[in-house]
Amino acid sequence: MTTPSLHMMKLCVGAPHPESLERWQAERFGDGPAEHITRMWPKRAEELLAGGSIYWVFKGTMLARQRILDLQQRTGGDNITRCALILDREVIRVSAVPRRAFQGWRYLVPADAPPDLPAGRAAESPLPPKLARELAEMGLL
Repeated sequence: MTTPSLHMMKLCVGAPHPESLERWQAERFGDGPAEHITRMWPKRAEELLAGGSIYWVFKGTMLARQRILDLQQRTGGDNITRCALILDREVIRVSAVPRRAFQGWRYLVPADAPPDLPAGRAAESPLPPKLARELAEMGLL
């Protein structure tokens, strides 16, 4: 029996849109995989590693995702062990979905994950987050 996949969603603090996340990761990690350190180790790690992604929420709107490649332990300068999400460098644009603010990260079942944008639309300038959120709430995105 195969393990079903599971995703997580996280607020992207400090990056107002996917392009800024891509720039920051390129500056920080070069050509290697990106890392995101989180305090808690996911209890459903096996499902996340079975094809899961982290879905990024920018200013109240989910706009992009990155595949989760691995989970690794990292010990900080304070000697506290944390979880490093090892991420594929490709930031994939998804259909805009409004999300209220939350702390930490949340699991996201595949049925609730927004679809990827077609390749031709991924390069388009994104709608302003407020407009995208309002259109999504009306079911137009």
